[in-house]
Amino acid sequence: MRRKDVLDLDDFSAEELHEVMETAEAMREVLSRPIKRVPPLRGKTIVNCFYEASTRTRVSFELAGKNLSADVVNVGASGSSVEKGESLVDTTRTLQALGADMVVMRHPHAGAPYLVARELSAAVINAGDGWHAHPTQALLDLFTVRDRLGSLEGRKVVIIGDVLHSRVARSNIWAFTTMGAQVVLCGPPTLIPAGIETAVAEGRRRRWGDGIQSGVQKEHAAVKVQYDLDKACQDADVLMALRIQKERQAGALFPSLREYSRLYGLTQERVARAKFGALVMHPGPMNEGIEIMPEVAYGAQSVIEEQVTNGVAVRMALLYLLAGGHGGRAV
Repeated sequence: MRRKDVLDLDDFSAEELHEVMETAEAMREVLSRPIKRVPPLRGKTIVNCFYEASTRTRVSFELAGKNLSADVVNVGASGSSVEKGESLVDTTRTLQALGADMVVMRHPHAGAPYLVARELSAAVINAGDGWHAHPTQALLDLFTVRDRLGSLEGRKVVIIGDVLHSRVARSNIWAFTTMGAQVVLCGPPTLIPAGIETAVAEGRRRRWGDGIQSGVQKEHAAVKVQYDLDKACQDADVLMALRIQKERQAGALFPSLREYSRLYGLTQERVARAKFGALVMHPGPMNEGIEIMPEVAYGAQSVIEEQVTNGVAVRMALLYLLAGGHGGRAV
């Protein structure tokens, strides 16, 4: 991988995404062995800096680093010098002085990992920054869908709910459209960013010009908005419910949770409108009974637990590639 950091997926080409997916396949094979540990990162130090609460992502990165034989150090805001007023730049310089080879950062403020990446010679992976991006979650989502459905080109991926506050949705938009899928965003008008269709199209044009790289059909690699969930679910290949992020909402953006659930909750009836065998996804943690019904979350079409499992393999792949490994090669 010819890059130092992974901060978002808006600058990833289809070839780079393929490289991560192929390497994740090799890492998943490692995880199926009786001894789930290989030596590629022996002698390397990975520092997990999590300034926000996290279970899945933090544990997943910790396991990924240890499975590759790296030394893993966990740092949180609580109990660190941040409580004494240390700035992010000062923390970054401390990590540099201590010899960190890679830094995995989650931060409540958008852009924080970018600042750290500018200051550090070590590789930086964004594990979620504010409302902005969560690239590794999008990569594991992409890996899960690709594993189940094969090619993404022409697939319809519906992302439902609180898109406005969702860093997962933003990174997934780049991941799925780059691989040729059509992304449909569905939710209350107050929770869909204004002008997002145009913004994505303009961002892609600035990056890739008028064409879409690697033969992906231009009409497929697009984002559409639909406010009626029953219509959005029609003929979908993937239905992804997002968590209602009450902690990030400053005002009443919908009348009530009951009303939201009635209009935008993912039910069995709505899943039945999608294509036969459509996948049900959720980045977690779930508000069961609000954005997704329990019978859907744990039903036959759900791949939510697979997402969590695949997260370790995908994060192993990223760590390996950033350390100079060769994509797709068996470990």
